Amino acid sequence: MNSMPSTRSLFSSAILILGIFLIAANLRGPITGIGPVLDQVIDSFQLTASQAGMLTTLPLLAFAVASPLAPSLAKRYGLEISLFVALALIGFGLGIRLFDSVIILYLGTAVIGIGIAIGNVLLPSLIKRDFPHKVAVMTSAYVLAMGVFGGSYSAVIIPLAAYQDFGWKMALASYALITLLGLIVWLPQLKLHTKPTKDLTQSFTKGKIWHHAIAWYVTLCLGLNSFFTYIIIAWLPNILIEGGQEAQKAAVYHGVFLIGSAVPGIILIPLLSKLKDQKILALLLAILGFLCALGLLYLPSFALVWSATLGFCSGAIFILGLSYISLRTHNSRQAASLSGMAQCIGYLLAAIGPMFAGGLHSYFSSWAPVLWLCALASLLCGVFGYLGGRNISLHEHA
Repeated sequence: MNSMPSTRSLFSSAILILGIFLIAANLRGPITGIGPVLDQVIDSFQLTASQAGMLTTLPLLAFAVASPLAPSLAKRYGLEISLFVALALIGFGLGIRLFDSVIILYLGTAVIGIGIAIGNVLLPSLIKRDFPHKVAVMTSAYVLAMGVFGGSYSAVIIPLAAYQDFGWKMALASYALITLLGLIVWLPQLKLHTKPTKDLTQSFTKGKIWHHAIAWYVTLCLGLNSFFTYIIIAWLPNILIEGGQEAQKAAVYHGVFLIGSAVPGIILIPLLSKLKDQKILALLLAILGFLCALGLLYLPSFALVWSATLGFCSGAIFILGLSYISLRTHNSRQAASLSGMAQCIGYLLAAIGPMFAGGLHSYFSSWAPVLWLCALASLLCGVFGYLGGRNISLHEHA
């Protein structure tokens, strides 16, 4: 661990790495796990499809609101305490959703979203501090941890809810055990109070970046990818059930989608530096995503293949979009500003998706229009991915 501070022992380094992975494990599962049991939630509270979609939308709105505040929190209290607060908020949100109240269900979901937003923004800064020469490896590893934990949770939540009448509330709250483990493992880090990097504190300032076409290409590539990804995260089990799958199998396929979205981190990150540009790769991935979305509609018997491949495409385009932030900018200030712009617009587009898809399903009484919407969003994402993937960059003084 030569990239670690020299004062760290091998044991303390191992505890830090384990803590990072456990934080990452809490950045997806607490919100994606609700998808497989969404029908049970709808039945319990007599929700409309749009109201149910709000359970996926709320965390995304929380991302948009809380993400710009996270650097200020870290600047005041340090990265370590702020990440502990993020885990505590996630655990609190998971716990209060046990109450038999739809208002508390929404409130807990929003609190979880705030905690995840803080973790999403601050964890990369921590990795940059402690692993400056292994950022790509550590980032790939923690993205994989997010996908594996989130996907595994989706796969087991229906049998867990059915076990001895455990119920969906207890099944959702059970993820708090992983959160609690994360809090315990993170305790040794609280003696440190590291401030965020200057890049992070600049990352949500708009500046001139919003006036450049390249910035919009990158932002819309990431935003449209998030738009269709969160529709799939929210509604894939319901889509699969309408296509003839059993509820438990649909939940497993939902997990496969989530794990599939994490796999590209292992494959793509080493390859990106060898490509002259990324435009063709982005377009091909988007076209494949388009075909997979329509495959779910017209060839549902191959749902496992479509789910896994669509997850892979979603994750790959996300990684490509993130790579554009570095590749299309000249300096850390530009990269931080472009990152802030992409997160702001991306979260807002992602937030619209699940509710709009729920309303579309209610109006047509079919998931077909929703899958066509996802397919077209993927295709449009490919257009902006192609434009953003050309070997060009922002003006040096943007």
